[in-house]
Amino acid sequence: PIDRLLAAKGTTRIDVILPALNEEATVADIVAVVRRDLMSAEFPLVDDLVVVDTDSVDATAQRATHAGARVVSSRDVLPHIPLERGKGEAMWRGLAATSGDLVVFVDADLRSFTADYVTGLLGPLLLQDDVHLVKAVYDRPLVAGDIRIAAGGGRVTEILARPLINALWPDLAGVAQPLSGEYAMRRSLLETLPMPCGYGVEIGLLVD
Repeated sequence: PIDRLLAAKGTTRIDVILPALNEEATVADIVAVVRRDLMSAEFPLVDDLVVVDTDSVDATAQRATHAGARVVSSRDVLPHIPLERGKGEAMWRGLAATSGDLVVFVDADLRSFTADYVTGLLGPLLLQDDVHLVKAVYDRPLVAGDIRIAAGGGRVTEILARPLINALWPDLAGVAQPLSGEYAMRRSLLETLPMPCGYGVEIGLLVD
């Protein structure tokens, strides 16, 4: 419950970072929920909400700004370092553009987002000092046109990621969705880890 999280927050600063590329259809709704439910005077849980835009050619940046996010361009964060392509690139530049003690990453293309995504990820970090990384797990439907299969999503996870993890890193076999893009970490841990620039960032951070 958010009241319990606020009591545990104390002086801890919390950042929510959305790496984004051409997500005009969804990013504003996610930003609006965080602003309304987690950044109000009544529930000031999140201190900074940042959308990291990497050369979107649509209205991602404008819609995120209008909804209340602080939008930064990947090119403007540590601009002396050449820009690579990929989600991890936006994530580490988002980390460099923020300073919070706890960092929550949320994909900008979610269509079922609620504030529970953020509070659920933050709960273990705020209430248990020995927890340093929390990954989300949720139902993954497969949607193809008008067809919707309730548990048909996550095929890359089941066909590739989990068998690979089970074989090489069996201590991580209990992680149900290792490729989940929603997770929270302590900055003290995150800043010690290499962050792949491309789309292997989820499994790379988990393994490291």
